[in-house]
Amino acid sequence: MSIAPNALTIGVDIGGTNMRAAVVDAHGEILDRAATLTPNSEDVLVDKLVALVNTLRDRHEIAAVGLAVAGFLDPDCTTVRFAPHLPWRDAPVREIMTDRLQLPVRLEHDANSAAWGEYVFGQAREAGTWVYFSVGTGIGATIMHRGEIFRGSFGMAPEFGHVTVVPGGRQCSCGKRGCLERYASGTALADTVLELADDCPEYRRSPLLHTASTGEEIMNAARDGDALGQAVVGEFARWLGIGLSFVADVIDPELIVLGGGVVGNHDLFLPAADRVLRQSMVAATHRPHPEVSVAKLGSAAGMVGVAHLSRYAENFPN
Repeated sequence: MSIAPNALTIGVDIGGTNMRAAVVDAHGEILDRAATLTPNSEDVLVDKLVALVNTLRDRHEIAAVGLAVAGFLDPDCTTVRFAPHLPWRDAPVREIMTDRLQLPVRLEHDANSAAWGEYVFGQAREAGTWVYFSVGTGIGATIMHRGEIFRGSFGMAPEFGHVTVVPGGRQCSCGKRGCLERYASGTALADTVLELADDCPEYRRSPLLHTASTGEEIMNAARDGDALGQAVVGEFARWLGIGLSFVADVIDPELIVLGGGVVGNHDLFLPAADRVLRQSMVAATHRPHPEVSVAKLGSAAGMVGVAHLSRYAENFPN
């Protein structure tokens, strides 16, 4: 059986730099929060997770805990097989945390957690076949069909960010070259700055070339009228639109919800990306186009989603 309808649960978003936790009620409302830095040792990571959860348990009666992890999980969501920015390797995290907390624990991929939050409480309510497409440091995605998360045969699906779009192109941290996320992510923007400035002398006067430009700084420069910044955002929009056209051609979704850190500046690139999507889809003039919209829950989507999923931790998979 699932927990009581009015019970409170905790959702923890475990990132490579920070761990953020929230107490969430059955309506998806956040009642309390806590955060801490993410350590790079497995034992310390578990200890800090327990301490973070207990900080909130001291203030609230909690029935279950959900953990959203940026990494590859087994199909049953019990083991973290590999997480690029975390120390877990083939670690039975669900069993470890259940034993340490003495509470039901649900483990889930971070993109799936955010997608679930948007499906239950956010932008994707009542959607049938749809895709959550997260654009931040990299690209994460989730496919949902009739209320179910599609995981693939081995729990790895989907990896749209690592589809090769430029053979022999930019080196990716996954080991491949030319992956979509090396052209359409927050970290890709700085590489595009250098490439465009190298190709066009006009852009070499931009202040962006004299700073260690972050994605946010580049977006701000584009918003302020910097020519190089605007050209970079234009390239980002083009590649994002091409990536979304892959999603449309393979999945044929009714809706694509964009999430992640970059979408706070969606007004700068989403109209152009949507145009590229509509032009690049196969049979573009003879088929319906997916609606593309921005996530409603923002950076809280992962915590809210996995907190809600933890309500069913005792009988997962459902």
